[in-house]
Amino acid sequence: MKGQMQTEFGQIVIDEEVIAKYAGINAVECFGIVGMASVNMTDGFANLLKKDNITKGVKIKVHDNKISIDFHVIVVYGVSIATVTENLIQSVKYRVEKFTNMTVDKINVYVEGVRIVD
Repeated sequence: MKGQMQTEFGQIVIDEEVIAKYAGINAVECFGIVGMASVNMTDGFANLLKKDNITKGVKIKVHDNKISIDFHVIVVYGVSIATVTENLIQSVKYRVEKFTNMTVDKINVYVEGVRIVD
């Protein structure tokens, strides 16, 4: 389902792919996040996605103009996962709500891997 807003000039429809890309870009800007992960279900390994494929690590569901977001991320080795994910949730929730003018109902963060960053 797509996000919809009614304005005095007409209706605005936002595709889930647009929301996913915006949320993914904001997520990788958060401290402690290396990038989005794509999980290969056959062997269980998480692959770091390039910026072109950032939406493959983000799942968006829109229902009654409420957004649910699932992130599959890789974090920096040595950081507090709880702190990093809390920062990601607060930052993305605020930015996506401002961007779409819809409510972010839920954000789930799945840490798929850890990387050492120089």
